[in-house]
Amino acid sequence: MKMRKISAHGYQLTRFGLVNCYLVRESDSYTLIDAGLPGSTESLVKAARSAHAGVISRILLTHAHSDHIGSLDKLVESLGEVEVAISKREARLLLPKPAQDRSTEVDEPNCPLKGSFPGARNAPTHFVTDGELFGSLRCIATPGHTPGHFSFFDERDGTLYTGDEMVTMGGKPHLSGWAPWYFPLPNFATWHRPTVLASARKLEELPLRKIAPGHGPVLEGTNRLLTEAIREAEAG
Repeated sequence: MKMRKISAHGYQLTRFGLVNCYLVRESDSYTLIDAGLPGSTESLVKAARSAHAGVISRILLTHAHSDHIGSLDKLVESLGEVEVAISKREARLLLPKPAQDRSTEVDEPNCPLKGSFPGARNAPTHFVTDGELFGSLRCIATPGHTPGHFSFFDERDGTLYTGDEMVTMGGKPHLSGWAPWYFPLPNFATWHRPTVLASARKLEELPLRKIAPGHGPVLEGTNRLLTEAIREAEAG
């Protein structure tokens, strides 16, 4: 797993060159954004220890797809007392089968969910809500890729942790559903593209300085990058 410092508060952890998790430094420990692929536990714990001898006290999940929760259960077992946070809507997709509920709600687009939802044995300890501050991160509901998807914004340094709301390929962001042909996987796993676009317009209001996606490199820039991604989606 490759570890790269992206700001005074954040580290990008990348496996196989494509799947990202992030460590965000808090006053007393680290928040881990997403739990990566299965088999990532040892590398994630070791990364936190190497970063100022830190420990992970919170696991904050953008959504419940397999490449974002793959090591969740093993991490909880390894770390012991650790908070696990996800949106209440998305938590239905974190349940182990057969309890998992993939139905849509009456006010949601009636489209089948896409992608792999393997579920987890460990239940969330906290449900994030739109606008709340969890640790140092502002929680922002960004449904579309999945119904309960969230992104997280570090107001200290302007870093937006987007999960799969967008990917960064070819030196620019692309909304999920409009990812380039050479990295189509987010498109195949996206539930409802118009909702992705609506969520992106909401993010456009933030004072962005960095975009840190679930897949692709961290991009330095401003809202202009996001505006261009929105225009690309609107045109296509």
